[in-house]
Amino acid sequence: MDQVLQDIWLSKDSSDPFYKKVAYFSMEVAVDQSLKTYSAGLGYLAGSYLRSAYALKQNIVGISLLWSYGYYTQTRASNNEMRIEYINYDYPFLKPLDFLFNVVVSGHKVKVRAFLLEPKTFGTAPIFFLSTDIDENDPISRTITRRLYDSNAATRIAQSIILGVGGVKLLEILDLKPDVYHLNESHALPLAFYLYSKNHRVEEVVNNLVFTTHTMQQEGSNEYELKLLDAMNFFCGLPIEEVIHIAHIEGNTMNYTLTALRLSRKANGVSKKHGEVVNNYWAAYKNICPIITITNGQNREYWSDKILNTCISNRGEKGILNRKKELKEELFRVVADQTGKHFDPHVLTIVWARQFVNYKRPALLLRNLDRFIKLIENTITPIQVIWAGKPYPEDYEALSNFQYIQNTTSKFERCAILVGYELELSALLKKGTDVWLNNPRTSKEASGTSGISAAMNGAINLTVMDGWVPEFAKKEINGFYLPTVDQHLPLDKQDEIDNENLMNILEKNVIPTFYQKPEKWLDIIKNSMKDIYPDFDSDRMVREYYEKLY
Repeated sequence: MDQVLQDIWLSKDSSDPFYKKVAYFSMEVAVDQSLKTYSAGLGYLAGSYLRSAYALKQNIVGISLLWSYGYYTQTRASNNEMRIEYINYDYPFLKPLDFLFNVVVSGHKVKVRAFLLEPKTFGTAPIFFLSTDIDENDPISRTITRRLYDSNAATRIAQSIILGVGGVKLLEILDLKPDVYHLNESHALPLAFYLYSKNHRVEEVVNNLVFTTHTMQQEGSNEYELKLLDAMNFFCGLPIEEVIHIAHIEGNTMNYTLTALRLSRKANGVSKKHGEVVNNYWAAYKNICPIITITNGQNREYWSDKILNTCISNRGEKGILNRKKELKEELFRVVADQTGKHFDPHVLTIVWARQFVNYKRPALLLRNLDRFIKLIENTITPIQVIWAGKPYPEDYEALSNFQYIQNTTSKFERCAILVGYELELSALLKKGTDVWLNNPRTSKEASGTSGISAAMNGAINLTVMDGWVPEFAKKEINGFYLPTVDQHLPLDKQDEIDNENLMNILEKNVIPTFYQKPEKWLDIIKNSMKDIYPDFDSDRMVREYYEKLY
């Protein structure tokens, strides 16, 4: 343990910008199926970042929270409805540090213990996980780090305080002095006020803080009453008038994203299109930092199937097809286990799988149900469809949407909706599908990086032109792409047009190519797998963070 702590920062030339010392704060991190400290894309991105940081030997340490109950465990009830369970997980591979320290929340000293995930465990940069769910705390304090994205506002605020203030305090205790504090989303924002409270020099905070935003606009960020934040010690005891002054706050509430943009030296969007959207949106606000673009990537070493990549490298076309069939069979064993349905590896398989929120439109494929049924029941050129994803536990519209898909498709032998969408199932779905379907409302998806790891595994993207996709897309060369719909139209009309375009592309392009032009289908697979590297690998992303942000 002591040697690991001593070796956190590499002994490199400090004048080299590629060896700046970086503390990376993320509310969720996905590095292994056995460590359930994530919900969806933000955690997947953080996991890829920390894996590439390790591979590139960068001076990066991760700071996150240790969620005792994870996000939640998704299972199926006896009546086939989705069930949400909270299970207390134990992680013996995490190394507890031999001290506690205090973080003040709502005038109360909450005790925090840090746990270290050593680099050798999963091949990541070192990550410190903070927990308040320890015997030394009272029952209320223990709940702070139990559920990721707890629905209670006060608990959510307390989580941010523990992450931001607790993370910086831990680094101070360990005498680890970062050159850069990197917020992966704005959850750890209290660290900015803690740093400011040291010497009341806002320029020092700004010079050392950078910020990655994944939101599209103000409504996508946390925003709370100043009185509540102040009462909970979000501002580390600073006078509220001073907070309003340094953060340029107007009104009675504080928006996390806007404040992070005002207290950072530089920020980045996560795709070129996202960068354009957020720059246009925040242009009306004063005192914000420059917002650049660093497009998200995924870690090739973790996500890609090694056999499939070897076949691509060696131009083994027969091997590609054989391996895809094997990967489909692996996925279909899970489908059979969960649903009793036996899918055919020779049938065109489509997967929609990601965070289950309504702007991603999980049920768009079912909008014209009669037309969809004709595709599903076609015996000459059939399709199989799989859905998977976790709705937020209190997002009742998304939960209803999940159940609608379950109820609507349960009678079809070639449709399945799976539960337990975590790292292992996500990887199986990306490796085992022919088509990766991505159909959010255009301009609502910041990046949508699941399509990147799908392409790494020979899955062809069928997608709207949003997030990372416009930087990759070559029509019918490396994927199939929906035309962009006028975003000024009513949402229902946008959905109608996108469904029409989606069904047309399926009927006229995707299905005929798969069944009637296998050589072209194989070419699209190969082009997709080749075009994804190196631009969408997280190694490139981490290098760009050093070059452009740090």
